[in-house]
Amino acid sequence: MEKARGPKRPRRSVRLRFTILYAGVFLASGIVLLVLTNLLAGGKVSAPGPPTQAQRTDLPAAQELIHGLRAQLAQAQTAQSRRLLAGSLIALAVMAVISVVLGRLVAGRVLRPLRTITGLTRRISAENLHQRLAVPGPADEVKDLADTIDGLLERLESSFAAQRRFVADASHELRTPLATMRASLDVAVAKPRPSAQTVALADRLGAELDRADRLLEGLLVLARAQHGALEDEAPVPVRELVSAALTARIDRIAAKALTVDDRGLRDATPAWGNPTLLAHMVDNLIENAITHNSEGGWIRVATNDEHGTAALVVETGGAVFDQDNVDRLTKPFQRLAADRTGSEHGSGLGLSIVSAISRAHGGRLGLYARPEGGLRVVVSLPLTSERVPV
Repeated sequence: MEKARGPKRPRRSVRLRFTILYAGVFLASGIVLLVLTNLLAGGKVSAPGPPTQAQRTDLPAAQELIHGLRAQLAQAQTAQSRRLLAGSLIALAVMAVISVVLGRLVAGRVLRPLRTITGLTRRISAENLHQRLAVPGPADEVKDLADTIDGLLERLESSFAAQRRFVADASHELRTPLATMRASLDVAVAKPRPSAQTVALADRLGAELDRADRLLEGLLVLARAQHGALEDEAPVPVRELVSAALTARIDRIAAKALTVDDRGLRDATPAWGNPTLLAHMVDNLIENAITHNSEGGWIRVATNDEHGTAALVVETGGAVFDQDNVDRLTKPFQRLAADRTGSEHGSGLGLSIVSAISRAHGGRLGLYARPEGGLRVVVSLPLTSERVPV
């Protein structure tokens, strides 16, 4: 059994540690200076020597005078020591405050380049790996760190570009042998009086080839969405895309006896983006809602615009899912479960494509497991050409 973990210790920043270090050094120096000052000022004043022969003529009066002078000198020395101690303590308190302020300022100045590097690095994601930190300054440790991160980003950009290029090229090249196989099947079936086994085999292989075509088409769309700059951008009415996707699949919806609630569709402000990619995104959302739905289930779609974004919401019923598993669906070839309804007909790329297209447009994809069962998918897209970093 895993042991219960204690309360998490509060995180201390480097700036706080530097502030404590600098303030401690200043205070230690002040304390040492205070101790040395009081030691040097606390020395005893030597008393006068014994009286001479001439001074002994009035010895009692001289002794009384000396005694009085000694008492006054001791009182003056005590008062002076107290004033020196009080002044030193006040000066130490003032220096304590000043040391904390100075320590914080010095720590902030020392860490300012690191905060700049951290902020720039956080804004760089898989979609803008071409950006670099390019931190100016002398050739010191901070500059070396920034240059190292820039080198790492350059290698990551090359790796991502090579991966996407390979997926696109492989998907394109695989279309040729698939087309050849399909043509061979058509020729075999077109012969006079083909056998029943030939027709059955052609139907089965044709269905598998259709599935392979859909998979390759999904990979091409995914590679295009992840590749970078978008072309032919324009205002795109999301409601029309949803209506077209539902109409194109009216037969499949009827075959599964699904109830579609589209009362939430309204003429919201058009989203800004590539019409072809956004159409692919909406098609994949609707296709996912139909394919991974139970017989006699339901689909609810809605559109709205707020906070400078156009939002598309697609909800479905079904089993209760864990949110951690739902979060994995944006990765390629991920499914909620092996026995998920209709999962044998999907490629596992639908929501990955939706996520990639929404990010390419500066939008966001939210996947939420409904407490009552099923999924709630929310896609937010910008209303203008201004990209919002994600």
